[in-house]
Amino acid sequence: MNIPRFHRIPLLLLLLVLTACVSYEPKQLLPAVSLSPEKVNLNNESADNSQVDFGVDVSVNESDSLFNIESLPGVRVRAITANGPAASAGIAVGDIILGVDGIETNHPDALLLLAQQGKDGLNYRFEVQRNTLVFEATIIARPLAKNIPAQELYRIDPVRTRAGYRTELVEIDAEQIAARVVKLFPQSPLSAAGIEPGDLLLALNGVQLNSAQDLVTRLNREHASGDRVGFTCFCNGELTEINMKLWDPGRRISRIALGPLFRYESSLNPDRSSLSILDLWLFSLYSYEQNASERSHSLLGFINLSSDIGELVEEASN
Repeated sequence: MNIPRFHRIPLLLLLLVLTACVSYEPKQLLPAVSLSPEKVNLNNESADNSQVDFGVDVSVNESDSLFNIESLPGVRVRAITANGPAASAGIAVGDIILGVDGIETNHPDALLLLAQQGKDGLNYRFEVQRNTLVFEATIIARPLAKNIPAQELYRIDPVRTRAGYRTELVEIDAEQIAARVVKLFPQSPLSAAGIEPGDLLLALNGVQLNSAQDLVTRLNREHASGDRVGFTCFCNGELTEINMKLWDPGRRISRIALGPLFRYESSLNPDRSSLSILDLWLFSLYSYEQNASERSHSLLGFINLSSDIGELVEEASN
């Protein structure tokens, strides 16, 4: 069937429109948020606070021969803490610790285990070899300071509201649980909505909050960036309803395609972009590629120009 020439142009344009494609993605990569459970145990209840410090760093005792490397008895002292227990007992770098209180120490883990377990007294008898001399040194170990229990500061919502919250029991009309705003991070939408650190959030979309973690969990599971939500807030001594938009990084064009005439693609991870004009499969009129700091241009497939490509250059030493 012959198509009149004046009808071919609209058909060609229609074909290009049908093959055209425009895609979008966020202007910046959004982190994946791992939500914490409601109750978190920050302290290791099985931690032993009876550990001691000998003030010595050791490694496997290997022979000095380059042709017959083997592990010898004991562990070799590689470093000594200045004014530490081992230094005070006369142990020096290069010495070999053969045993402690009659226990052989043929691997660094053995000495580490003794330090972790501790004992009732702080005096330890070290059997030490220096060259061909073996002597006994009594080390008065230094007890390590007991760990101070970790304290929860707040629960963080790093994406939707970019803020930190702490659970509090408050009395506003009646006793209830609230999430107090304790910290705002850059670009937090709470600040634009008039919510400041110290304000209390009581409900999200009309549903009472159970805790700060409940607020963070619901924001991330039930909403996307840019959604509108409603907070019941106790701000400046007054109970008020605030409707606001969650943080939105904005959108950028990631792909534009118009048949073989024009194609542009870009990505944030990896940092890459490409452009081709009149792509005829075997070659294109013009193409451009950017991969991190490397850039390349090609014209008609045989005129190529690249820039910002790092090279390894060997320089002669003086």
